[in-house]
Amino acid sequence: MSDIEALETLLARRHSCRGFRADPVPRDVIARIIRAAGRVPSWCNAQPWQVIVTEPAATEGFRQKLMAEAASGTPAPDMDWPKQYTGAYQDRRRTCGWQLYEAVGVTKGDRAASAAQSAENFRLFGAPHVAIVTSERDLGPYGAMDCGGFVSAFTLAAEALGVGSIPQAAVAAYAPLLRSHFEIPENRLILCAISFGYEDSDHPANAFRTERAALDEVVEWRD
Repeated sequence: MSDIEALETLLARRHSCRGFRADPVPRDVIARIIRAAGRVPSWCNAQPWQVIVTEPAATEGFRQKLMAEAASGTPAPDMDWPKQYTGAYQDRRRTCGWQLYEAVGVTKGDRAASAAQSAENFRLFGAPHVAIVTSERDLGPYGAMDCGGFVSAFTLAAEALGVGSIPQAAVAAYAPLLRSHFEIPENRLILCAISFGYEDSDHPANAFRTERAALDEVVEWRD
């Protein structure tokens, strides 16, 4: 298999895992994932990402606090949420949501079931580990952009090592809790979390795969 074929296979296989086994991932495997992800490019090689990684006991402590905060608190992310989804972006968002609901048996109009599924974000989908990704505040959107590359590479390296993962912006919605709980200084922007662990292949939420836009939807050729 050529390098590009191996990469394409890995990209096609990777998906957002929404159901995990309790088994912890060995620390040397986690370290290998992070080292691999750190090879991505960044502006002036600044490498603005920093990562807090929890082991299972720490994950559980954070999980309980996050679930309580999400049930009663007010979202306050460090970075502005998208203003709106329109056109193709809204269509893709809706398609992904309905694929998930269909997989887990949520019927249209069942608000209690959809709320319960949404709350799984704050249960970290049962993952034994979570990585909190932050960037240097002074680097602004360019630091965040560099960290996006790191997050993508993290998920691919995890997949290559048989570890499931899911990047979660929803967790970063409660930035004040994360800042307090993990003692994150004010100069760090809290960007997202990545919940990870070994996939529960029997979980219905892991049974679907999202679609990808066709080439002509994302490329303009100029001669």
